[in-house]
Amino acid sequence: MNKQYLVLLLIFFVVALNAQNIKGFKPENLKKQLDLEASFDAKISTGNLDSWMKKMAARPHYVGSEYGKENAEWMLKQFKSWGYDAKIETYQVLFPYPKVRILELTEPNAYKAKLTAVPVPGDAYTEQGDELLPSYNAFSTDGDVEAELVFVNYGIPADYEELEKLGIDVKGKIVIAKYYGSWRGIKPKLAAEKGAIGCIIYSDPEDDGYVQGDVYPKGAFKNKTGVQRGSVMDMPLYPGDVLTPGYGATIEADRLDRKDAPTITKIPVLPISYEDAEPLLEALGGLVAPASWRGGLPITYHIGPGPAKVHLKLEFDWQLKPAYNVIATLSGSEFPNEWVLRGNHHDAWVHGAADPVSGMVALMEEARAIGELAKKGQRPKRTLVYCAWDAEEPGLIGSTEWVEHHKEELQKKAVAYINTDGNGRGFFNAGGSHTLQTLVSEVAEVVKDPQKGVSIKERKIAKDMINGGDDKFELYALGSGSDYTPFIQHAGIASLNLGFGGENAGGEYHTIYDTYTHYKRFKDPEFAYGAALAKTAGRIVLRLANADFLPFAFDPLRETVSTYLEEVMKSCETMREAVEKHNKLIDENAFYLASDPVKPFIEPKKKEHIPYLDFTPILNSMISLRATIVLFNSIDINSLSDSELEAINKQLMHSELALTDASGLPRRPWYKHQIYAPGFYTGYGVKTLPGVREAIEQKEWPEAQEQIKKLAQTLNNLNNHIKSIYSITKNK
Repeated sequence: MNKQYLVLLLIFFVVALNAQNIKGFKPENLKKQLDLEASFDAKISTGNLDSWMKKMAARPHYVGSEYGKENAEWMLKQFKSWGYDAKIETYQVLFPYPKVRILELTEPNAYKAKLTAVPVPGDAYTEQGDELLPSYNAFSTDGDVEAELVFVNYGIPADYEELEKLGIDVKGKIVIAKYYGSWRGIKPKLAAEKGAIGCIIYSDPEDDGYVQGDVYPKGAFKNKTGVQRGSVMDMPLYPGDVLTPGYGATIEADRLDRKDAPTITKIPVLPISYEDAEPLLEALGGLVAPASWRGGLPITYHIGPGPAKVHLKLEFDWQLKPAYNVIATLSGSEFPNEWVLRGNHHDAWVHGAADPVSGMVALMEEARAIGELAKKGQRPKRTLVYCAWDAEEPGLIGSTEWVEHHKEELQKKAVAYINTDGNGRGFFNAGGSHTLQTLVSEVAEVVKDPQKGVSIKERKIAKDMINGGDDKFELYALGSGSDYTPFIQHAGIASLNLGFGGENAGGEYHTIYDTYTHYKRFKDPEFAYGAALAKTAGRIVLRLANADFLPFAFDPLRETVSTYLEEVMKSCETMREAVEKHNKLIDENAFYLASDPVKPFIEPKKKEHIPYLDFTPILNSMISLRATIVLFNSIDINSLSDSELEAINKQLMHSELALTDASGLPRRPWYKHQIYAPGFYTGYGVKTLPGVREAIEQKEWPEAQEQIKKLAQTLNNLNNHIKSIYSITKNK
């Protein structure tokens, strides 16, 4: 044997050993679990995924639509046939449907936006005419405004800082921003805060059009008439029904007056295609946009304001619409009051083949396989709750209302929530509670990548290393953007978000082109990655459902929080150094020498000194937490009695809740989690240690120090919680 062969053989045996030694199972139950997972794998059928997608994505099925209800009732029937106790829970939620959409250039010449995507040859789904939902941004306010136009790049905070440096004010203007760079709802939110009276969002071909590749139908990317729909609800305040914040939107619920709903935008906002955007941008004058702002259109990008002037008029039909959540329950054989929850939404802006049906059909196939095994006597120990959410697209509404409505019961019974959404070809992506990182890593070791034949973990790590990462498998932190949000960030339930992608790029997102035809050509033609998703999520569900000792691990959480803390402390130091350098340059008159002769010179001002924050409370909490986790890790599950295991699991289920605070985050109390939250100005993008981090970013120094103490207390709460788990054992 040569040396290379011996190394490969050693790696094989190490991987095989790790695959057999899964966390949370006693030796006598391990083989039974692995045999169950093998039987589960054998039942997964790509043919079901294909036929179900074709059925569910046959017609538009947005919230309140006829086909949305038909899909919900069809799924209900399927779950019942697989042995689940299934029902539809309906909530009455506010949903605006567009009545009037007018956008026109009035100066220096005239152009009326078409606001219509064209059908394409070879895709009959795009030819369904009036049944297709018009392109608009849900939860834009009504409005009729006319003003000069200003180009604001992606419309994120850094772009407004650049505009300020250039002496350009958007007050009283209408802004036009590119999609991407941030969640879309941040664009009108910031524009309104800066004094703009209207907002237009367009898809630039540089981001998802012809600059990226051939456009649909020749290729996967957005053609010139494609428009991305989407919600602009101010979800960083709270997601869900805008009229019932914090409680379920049942038919008898008290509701805010619409004018008092804080998550509806303050200014009208409309999405448009790059075909409609080009005449508007071409009419702009003023300074040439910075190089990093320029897109892929064949024009010179100017900022304005003017001479382009536009008229924007929007009116909506604001009605309560039914949101149909399908809830399917398979009662556990031993612990029926311990729930493993699994969800994916079923509503779409139009056909939604990729988003969300690709994930929904994977969930259904997973549920079918588990149901068939249960019928043969292999019922899981804990209860499984499979959820098909409605009204996710307008603002995570269906899942949020259900969680708010059942919050007390969920906080008693939920073990974890596993979420999926759109899925495609490529690499495994997993985010979520870092207490579940070890579990996901072990599962990823045994699920095979359909293209490469290696484990999905190996392929993910290889990609990470090519992109400058290391060889560790890590979960990313959850911000927002899908139905895990109410579970982890409001109810304090450990959550995951899973999917595959990276080799399925395109421009169909939230357009009329997200069809079965497009998906079969460009996303996952053989549904191989749909099957991989079902196998991955299904294994996680089954291990959580059957574990003797729930597979929560606290070391990955502590290590991750330590990394976040280092980042925050470093950011303070970096800010302080930048301020000191800025003020020194002013003292030395260096700004006069370094000023750009092309840009207008603005007299620099000294910046406010950055005070020193005392992070000692958090550092002390982290030291104590580390010592307690060492004790927890010393627990030998083989020495525990059944009653001790049951008592420990009851406590482990509530570990994520210890990371929440009832008062929530500053100015947005709906968000209770102190480790993960969507950013106030990033939307979907996560802010870790959000109370502390955002106070520092906003230079609210007294608040930052207060949030440091609050975070330290949260970590102390977790520490005490883990101590209480350890105290149950005989290893005192």
